[in-house]
Amino acid sequence: MKKQFIIALISLLPFVATAYTGEVINSFDTPSDYPAGLTWDGKYLWISDFGTDKIYQINKNGKVIHTIESPAYWPADLAFDGKYLWNSDTKGQIPEGDEYHRGRIYKIDPKDGTILSSVPAPTPSPAGLAWDGSYLWCTDDLHRKLIQFDPEDGTTIREYPSPAGNPQGITFDGEYLWISDRGADEIYMVDPANGNVIIIAEAPGKYARGLAFDGKHLWNADFESKKIYQLKVYDDELYVRRNPSQEHISFRFVVSNFGPGKIKRADAHIALPVNRPNQELNVKFSYLPGVNEIATDRWGQKTAHFVFKNIPSGEKREASVDYDITTYNVRYFIYPDKVGSEDEIPAEIKNLYLEDNAKYEIHDPVITNAVAKAVGDETNLYRKMRKIFNYIIKNMYYERVGGWNTAPTVLARGNGSCSEYSFVFISMCRSAGIPARYVGSIAKRGDDHTLDDVFHRWVEVYLPNYGWIPVDPSGGDQPSPRGQASRIGFVSSHYVITTQSGGGSETMGWNYNINNSYITEPKTNVAIDYFGEWIQKEGK
Repeated sequence: MKKQFIIALISLLPFVATAYTGEVINSFDTPSDYPAGLTWDGKYLWISDFGTDKIYQINKNGKVIHTIESPAYWPADLAFDGKYLWNSDTKGQIPEGDEYHRGRIYKIDPKDGTILSSVPAPTPSPAGLAWDGSYLWCTDDLHRKLIQFDPEDGTTIREYPSPAGNPQGITFDGEYLWISDRGADEIYMVDPANGNVIIIAEAPGKYARGLAFDGKHLWNADFESKKIYQLKVYDDELYVRRNPSQEHISFRFVVSNFGPGKIKRADAHIALPVNRPNQELNVKFSYLPGVNEIATDRWGQKTAHFVFKNIPSGEKREASVDYDITTYNVRYFIYPDKVGSEDEIPAEIKNLYLEDNAKYEIHDPVITNAVAKAVGDETNLYRKMRKIFNYIIKNMYYERVGGWNTAPTVLARGNGSCSEYSFVFISMCRSAGIPARYVGSIAKRGDDHTLDDVFHRWVEVYLPNYGWIPVDPSGGDQPSPRGQASRIGFVSSHYVITTQSGGGSETMGWNYNINNSYITEPKTNVAIDYFGEWIQKEGK
């Protein structure tokens, strides 16, 4: 009982955020009406404007200090290399219409705007520009690319898909790239070593363009609002939650006897949700008919246990659990270098969530070989987890083929359901020394009043200094870097998590939401139905 209490307490360690990555600290108007690029020179901001064809040096309050002419006619983004400004222009030296793109990169003397050199951009539409200390990076909003290139001649060094469909501004913070996207209205922290999106933050406006980093804060120029925003970057808050939705949930179980024999006994364990960052229970549970017991398994999972005896042919029995709950969209902000080491994982977490069993088979050669290929010599727990996540996306595809096979079988086969993706991910994480468990949920299927009988399962991994972090390997099996990252550290308000388990529960087995069994006389036909009903409450 003491161990279960400690585990339950640890699972609730993350607290509600009051400050977060991307939070607006300050804002002011841009110096003109068509703001585009933004950079930081160590003391002042520089902003380009394609309406006036000028580049403005401004202080942190928006006061114009100095103005120079842009080198061409459609100045996009800016970068500063410690001495000179760089400007990406998406139409080149001679304007030839909105649909003509022949991007060019200009090196500029910030004193008077003299063009010191220019090279063709490595891509036709270099929307964003950043300096990383040795090379330039640009985003291409037409071809959805992220490119590192040599400023001497424009030679491409490396190239990745852009995080999302309409990349704009880009800046470098000394370790990571930050990229704004005007379509998704988001700002991404990107690993320059592989193009992985690590942080997803909401943009402050609806047309995020230029980005700059001043050593502590991000700055974002927004075209629609014509404002420059100062944003928080690194903060001690673990997550932000938004979009609260007040729901009434009714989970129903029906057992029907079509005879000719009798059902001697039917048992149903309906999982009971608890308060988590993504959800808050508002009232006590209501049970119909009266519940036989509230059971607790070794993972600390509580269930409402219903027992029905001697059900005659032609009759049915029903059980339900009802409750009111508020759900949230929860987004975690995980900085890999802030994640603690394996030595910082509590012993009780290791003992429970690194164990092997029949579904995971963490010592099977299929699993150990896959972990070796995926992880290599990586030691950082976040990066190990992310490499396993990427490996599964690369080597599996989603398909509900029926049944839940073991992790080695599923990985060797190369496809699986959300449950099977979860088993593979948990197996590989545990094999790599990362504690992992699964959670199960009922889902809102698009309407305010809806039924769910399909359900969804994903994984949580334990990262020291962060606690249990949601990771959905099947949901993250998407082509875009943003799409993949969207399922790491995120839970939608369209889910109510009912079940938390390491697997093989004495009450729930390997099931989630509900587990049932029955004993019958010979030749007795039994039908089992269960589903979750969502009813959005008035006032939301």
